[in-house]
Amino acid sequence: MAVKVLIVEDNPVARSFLCRVVRESFSDTLTITEAGDLEHARRQINLTGGAQGLHGVDPFRLVLVDLELPDGNGMELLGELSQYPATKIVTTLYSDDDHLFPALQRGADGYLLKEDRFEVLVEELQKIVRGQPPLSPAIARRLLNHFRDSQRGELPDTGFSRPAELATSRPVPIEKTPDHERLTPRENEVLTYLSKGFTIKEIANLMGIKWFTVNDHIKSIYKKLNVSSRAEAAVLATKQGLV
Repeated sequence: MAVKVLIVEDNPVARSFLCRVVRESFSDTLTITEAGDLEHARRQINLTGGAQGLHGVDPFRLVLVDLELPDGNGMELLGELSQYPATKIVTTLYSDDDHLFPALQRGADGYLLKEDRFEVLVEELQKIVRGQPPLSPAIARRLLNHFRDSQRGELPDTGFSRPAELATSRPVPIEKTPDHERLTPRENEVLTYLSKGFTIKEIANLMGIKWFTVNDHIKSIYKKLNVSSRAEAAVLATKQGLV
């Protein structure tokens, strides 16, 4: 089955460029749907079960979203898709804090600058199958500087609280995970491979499933264990005897 991709971009030239980037980034068979505005994007998403990604409907697995669109802001769409089972990547020209941090807080899994070279964008998108967030180099540097400033107590006021993934520390719960939040056997298997250092693509090959299915399992694991990285997940799983 082909991996479904949605590209939300109003500029036809940029949209064509992003299509080429996506096709070059993945070896999977892809079905790419293009949308030039929010209305068209929402119609396409409704055809795949709506923003909640209803069970039994084949959803998009990768969504690229521009922030400035003719009928609104891509931030709106990110907020609407908070429960949608896709990897959501912002593709924009804006590299400032006022766009970056709100996008991350609204559920963006990555942030790419369209001005980057073709090869750079391909390399960053390929990080998805390695379990790494796709971030343009300039954005990665900005996040690193933001993190360093926060450690020194110099966090700039952007009007938004610092995203959880940028927190300087996270308390590790010591209680046993409630029964209803227990990992499924499949999630336990994925977590075991994660703790051994395997990439998403390697786990997919070992389990005989698609990389995006592994990605779905990882998101569920992180949510159930209340962690934000494979290192935290592995430590907590060992302490609680989950694997």
